[in-house]
Amino acid sequence: MTYETLLCDKRNAIGYVKINRPEMLNALNRKVMEELFDCFQALQEDEEVRVVILSGSGEKAFVAGADIGELALQTPAEAKETSQFGQQVFDLIENLGKPVIAAINGFALGGGCELAMACTLRIAAETARLGQPEVKLGLIPGYAGSQRLPRLVGKCRALELILTGEPVAAPEAHHMGLVNQVVPATELLTAAEKLAQKIIANAPLAIKFALEAVNHGMEMPAAEGQFLEATLFGLCCTTEDMKEGTRAFLEKRPARFTGH
Repeated sequence: MTYETLLCDKRNAIGYVKINRPEMLNALNRKVMEELFDCFQALQEDEEVRVVILSGSGEKAFVAGADIGELALQTPAEAKETSQFGQQVFDLIENLGKPVIAAINGFALGGGCELAMACTLRIAAETARLGQPEVKLGLIPGYAGSQRLPRLVGKCRALELILTGEPVAAPEAHHMGLVNQVVPATELLTAAEKLAQKIIANAPLAIKFALEAVNHGMEMPAAEGQFLEATLFGLCCTTEDMKEGTRAFLEKRPARFTGH
């Protein structure tokens, strides 16, 4: 896959996506969003890819935010459409059916923080900073940040970040549950790949169903979420991987999953 604003590759069952606008701190313009949508649709359909690692080019930024020069020229109707399209792109990433790991190598602000939150898991370099500074521009988060952030860190901390517009350093982001790990910048990709390989060792359909149970179940009343879990648990029991996994456990050997 060849794009103007993305670098894409795959190896060892991992898909690699890197936003490649380092001169603009990887800011999200319309072209980036369209290419992210196309790229992740392709990754969703690629059976060889089990996990995706998303990062930004350069040492300064994962994604420093939306392209303000582009945004400043939009009419209210255009801005609403931009927000809705961004939400659609990030919803695809969140519900890809495969884990997406954000390797946050620097600033993840505004749309960059929202993009990271749409990923399944987040690993941040020690130098990373995350936040939602939209109010400093007379805006609010537009790519579902007002919805994902309180679900991740709680309403109180989310409102503090959104209303002050002040970013937090990686260790504080880890403390509040916004990121899963903080590592030295030189170890960021290695840490993401290690996490990806731990996931890849497990049954692909079980991973897919677990993602669905959590992502959709969180939006349901508890009883409906439990019913969804039971249904997906039952579906797992129809798979060859479940038979292989239980057999391998009883035979005290590593399982050989096939995704069927």
